[in-house]
Amino acid sequence: MGDRKRDGNSYMDLKIAKLEAWMRDYYHNVDHDIGSSGVRDLSMAEFRELCGFDLAELDTMMFHDSESYGGSRLRAALADRWTDGDVDRLMVTHGSSEAIYLVMHLALEPGDEVIVVDPAYQQLHDIAAARGCRVTRWPLDVHDGRIAANLPLLRELAATRPRMIVVNFPHNPTGVSITAAEQKELIGIAAEAGAWLVWDHAFGELTYAAEPLPLPSAYDRCIAFGTFSKSYGLAGLRVGWCLAPPELLARMALMRDYIALYVSPVLEFFAEQAVRHADRIVAHQRAHAAANLDLLRHWADDLPGLVRLAAPDGGVTTFVELLDQPDVERTCRRLAEQHRVLLVPGDCFGDAYRDYVRLGFGGTNAELTTGLSLLERVLKEDVKGGGGR
Repeated sequence: MGDRKRDGNSYMDLKIAKLEAWMRDYYHNVDHDIGSSGVRDLSMAEFRELCGFDLAELDTMMFHDSESYGGSRLRAALADRWTDGDVDRLMVTHGSSEAIYLVMHLALEPGDEVIVVDPAYQQLHDIAAARGCRVTRWPLDVHDGRIAANLPLLRELAATRPRMIVVNFPHNPTGVSITAAEQKELIGIAAEAGAWLVWDHAFGELTYAAEPLPLPSAYDRCIAFGTFSKSYGLAGLRVGWCLAPPELLARMALMRDYIALYVSPVLEFFAEQAVRHADRIVAHQRAHAAANLDLLRHWADDLPGLVRLAAPDGGVTTFVELLDQPDVERTCRRLAEQHRVLLVPGDCFGDAYRDYVRLGFGGTNAELTTGLSLLERVLKEDVKGGGGR
């Protein structure tokens, strides 16, 4: 089978997901995580306290199948939060990853053009590429430590009338966001092109200087993804959601009959609790992340010759440029293997970002403090030693 000719749209033509491969190597083999993209994990005790439920409520639950679109209680909770009660536009998924996979297979055809913000989470573009779609990068402006969305460039790129435009703000990995006026302009660009607008809302609820942007759900070709992993600290739930037109969700339900069928009702119970108490959970996590962000800013300010930090607008990741480092990936491997600190090299998001790292500041204060201290040590040793060992 290894020599069998492969079709251009086959699953086997998917590129290796560099970020996930890096995490597979190091995520569970470190003591200090300053590379992940989620806020600190909640314990069950913290989660119960924030939401006010008792585990005894599970005693009457029957281990029965859930529904293809998600359990009715969880869908109703999601609809109350995101669609003014319209459950027909929502599906519960296994994290946002399942939603991304289904959408990229069912909203696109081989040969379609997809514009994607760059850098980006690899699944947002390489599934489409594997299906034979033409991926056009919309690079963020990166200049002297400042990062911003270039909407005039997007308008120029979208003149070709792409099938889909894919964005996520606040952005992973840089943390940059856009204003409400810029979001309106972005929706207008998608509408003029007649394109699907895919809005990855993974970090949407966790912002610092401005209120979270609303979902662009008034646009009739909007597809949005959400997850409990990033802003909530509930990554282990592996529950997400997708907002899309009902006719697309119906096709997604048919496809998932061959993949996952439904999400466990046990997980849906916890997810419903999280949705119903989302404001309290996110406020709790925002306060924690904002304190860590202050710590990170002070650390970077003290190392002007070694690092350049683009302060994020939201989420718990930022792109940090490592100055005078000839091999950033080697630096990250050394940090993990010698000092048990997780940091993600920028080339996990594309070769153009080899001088950067994704630095996550959502973990505990103690691991951030220790991780930054060890990173500083490695960077200073490399400068003293003439470029690393």
